[in-house]
Amino acid sequence: MSVTLPEAYLEQMRNQLQEEAEPFIRSYAEPRTQGLRFHTHTHSAGSTARTHRLIEEFGLTPIPWCSSGYYYPETARPGKHPLHAAGAYYIQEPSAMSAVELLAPEPGDVVLDLAAAPGGKSTHIADKLQGQGLLITNEIHPGRAKILAENIERMGIANAVVVSATPQQLADRFPRYFDKLMVDAPCSGEGMFRKDPDAIGEWSPAHVDMCAARQLDILHSAVAMLKAGGRLAYSTCTFNERENEQTVAALLTEYPALRLISTERIWPHRDRGEGHFVALLELQEGPDDGKGGQEHERPSNRVRHGSGAHRGKRGAKPEEDAMRLFAKLGDSIGGDSFAGELLEALGSGEPLLFGDQLYWLPAGAGAGMNPELLRGLKVLRPGLHLAELKKDRAEPSHALALALNRLLSELPPHIELTAEQAERYLRGEALQTSQASNGWTLATYESLPLGWGKVSDGQLKNHYPKGLRWV
Repeated sequence: MSVTLPEAYLEQMRNQLQEEAEPFIRSYAEPRTQGLRFHTHTHSAGSTARTHRLIEEFGLTPIPWCSSGYYYPETARPGKHPLHAAGAYYIQEPSAMSAVELLAPEPGDVVLDLAAAPGGKSTHIADKLQGQGLLITNEIHPGRAKILAENIERMGIANAVVVSATPQQLADRFPRYFDKLMVDAPCSGEGMFRKDPDAIGEWSPAHVDMCAARQLDILHSAVAMLKAGGRLAYSTCTFNERENEQTVAALLTEYPALRLISTERIWPHRDRGEGHFVALLELQEGPDDGKGGQEHERPSNRVRHGSGAHRGKRGAKPEEDAMRLFAKLGDSIGGDSFAGELLEALGSGEPLLFGDQLYWLPAGAGAGMNPELLRGLKVLRPGLHLAELKKDRAEPSHALALALNRLLSELPPHIELTAEQAERYLRGEALQTSQASNGWTLATYESLPLGWGKVSDGQLKNHYPKGLRWV
């Protein structure tokens, strides 16, 4: 593989890297690196054995900066495997895994991923949270936000809210709100030249300057949302000092209460990765951040209808409607015991009616999330999608199916599929079954849910979403 690099870029990198410039430039002739990251938050049986088997099956080798990350060879096809559809792992460029490792979210943290699509860092953050705390994940571009929401669903994440807003809109809504904040900023993409040669044509010194100005604007909003004592990871997939060290230096000058903890670079001529930059900063405790910011007073955690929702036919309160339909959902799957177990596993939060869709709005560990904070924003997922309401019955969602192995130690009624059956299910085919009881049941593969089916007279009718089916 070879690429033609702009002369201005070559001059920039020779000035920046000096004697290391030529090995760096030669790295563009090498094959790009590819990786995947296992999702460790699961109650499913045999998860360790399954990981070891996949390491052998795909020929995986460890990524040194991420304990759950592995390189895979070009000959492997992990994206066309039933366990990928089940959310067992996320395919991600190896260098990009370094950012969340440096931010180090912990269970119970309230976290924002400010520019999140397609979802690699958000799903990594969610795995670090282990189902505890709250993740708000944002993407300003609607098409990319849809892809982000789909990846949050596929990875079975229950404690995430997906929105599409500008950084300033979020800063107005969430001042001093987050314990941890990820800013994977739009950049000139120099680290993507080997992976995406089209990015070369977009590069210019003027484009670099434009990116640096935009990055600083985004960081202003990010700092406004960070709690005192909170940490911010600023990351790019570019090598340019103008967008990296100089942007961080400008931010530190404007905010005296910010402290730079560390920076980390991955270079393709030194490490197996396309390249990445991460800076970790902390907002120090004090009366303000040097800009007069105040701690956000969070509203009480009372459940209301989401935008576009309606009151019950007899004037029932919104929370009563939502709990009644949550109970109906339990009845349709596993009865009172299932509803109770699911309610306990979901933890803090409440069911929320959003139009004709039933969600679980996560509250976070004392974060005080409620629908009022989301009102007026474009919300793709106000938490875990539980069900769609049809004629006063609750039809379980695909998102709920994929989340159950993260939530429950024992799954509700399910049918374990062979590899051949799993592929047929993912193509949308009906399957024969010996299960005697009719009704909703999970289709599982290696103890991981793939989606829902409905058993009727010895046949599992397929409810795998049509838009996701294999062709």
